[in-house]
Amino acid sequence: MKKIECKEFWFGVRHIQVALLFAILVVGHGMRVNLSVAIVAMTDPTINPHFPTYDWSVSTRSNVLSSFFWGYFIPQVAAGLLAEKYGPKWFLVATMAMSSTSAFLIPSMAEFSPWCVIACRIIDGFCQGFFYPCIQYLLSKWVPVNERSRMGAFVYAGGPLGTVIAMPVTGWISASRMGWHTAFYLYGILGVLWIIGWILLGANDASQHKTISESERMHIEKSTGHSSEDKKYATPWKHMLTSLPVWALIVGYSGQYWGYSMMMTQIPTYMNGVLRFDIQSNGLLSAAPYLTLWLTSFFFSYMADFLFNRKMLSMTNTRKLATAIGLVGPAIALLSLGLISEPNRGEAIGLLILAVGINSAIYSGTEVNHIDISPRFAATLMGITNGLGNVFALIAPLIVQYIVTDETNASEWRIVFFIAAGVYFGCDIFYSIFGKAETQYWDTLET
Repeated sequence: MKKIECKEFWFGVRHIQVALLFAILVVGHGMRVNLSVAIVAMTDPTINPHFPTYDWSVSTRSNVLSSFFWGYFIPQVAAGLLAEKYGPKWFLVATMAMSSTSAFLIPSMAEFSPWCVIACRIIDGFCQGFFYPCIQYLLSKWVPVNERSRMGAFVYAGGPLGTVIAMPVTGWISASRMGWHTAFYLYGILGVLWIIGWILLGANDASQHKTISESERMHIEKSTGHSSEDKKYATPWKHMLTSLPVWALIVGYSGQYWGYSMMMTQIPTYMNGVLRFDIQSNGLLSAAPYLTLWLTSFFFSYMADFLFNRKMLSMTNTRKLATAIGLVGPAIALLSLGLISEPNRGEAIGLLILAVGINSAIYSGTEVNHIDISPRFAATLMGITNGLGNVFALIAPLIVQYIVTDETNASEWRIVFFIAAGVYFGCDIFYSIFGKAETQYWDTLET
């Protein structure tokens, strides 16, 4: 058989798909986190007196911030199953359209009640619950094995980059003549633009793309093991849910999302209450850790592919090393922050940047591990792990609500940091013992 060489090694249709998936996470995470900054202007009349503010209690604000996750974890498993059965292209179009609509509605809903804002956030969360299972399906279909770590990390680092962009932009807009309303309208428009690009350029897999070259299609299908002639397999629920590698992924995700959610939603509040930064500085400095995360993700992902492609580490050990860096590193930084009795601004910001920045190694660990374990059911696996993991993302801000009764009290924040560090350590130990990166027997089990 004649060997087919892929001429599009450096840039091909698969890279366009990856860029589009990266973009949906940039926009989606922007929608997710801009409220974390805007809510400061929405509740403090001294920031921008030209726009309405609301007398929402600390408890109400915590509920508003966490409500995204109330809807987010609900559709995860169903989203994975639907993506595997019908393909994810039009599900992404529909859910992004609804997320954009929710963004447009938040300013008018805030006039009625915080519960109306919460309803918009629940809808937004529910819709974005489709994103990660659909993305994992598309990565399993489009990305060759030897490019999996760096392409997967590039896509998933779009989330932190979206945070990097949204926080300072929202802070600047909220304090300007445009007002906090404009931040939500901006992300609604960006969502519509993404939909147009995806309809024109996106596809469920290489065999369905109209302009892909034969050499690139063959290269992708040979590496991934997927083709247009794939037979359908029933989901092996019993085997999947009794698999220790799957539970290792669930636990790893739970630890990751506890810490990530806590820092994503609460860093602006911590900087405003303890470090006394105004909203414009708050937005910029709150974004700094996520800019670091985005930048370091390139290093860790190339390191992972280098170690595996040069056969220096097995895929399993590569995933375990990346996960350990991504979980233990932030744990040490948060533990150090908690041990400083009276943190000054420089120390606190430095440790927060380290805690979030080094977390990027996780994108070459648990984030793409689903495809290693089960290429055929990667979307369903992502739905399970992301859904259960995000229960922790829902709980973390609520725990902060009960611990931090005074946002200016550094001692109360210290407890929050200690808990997050403990969760990080415990979850990494479990993943290091039971995690795997080999295709499991039930991936092709006849059922």
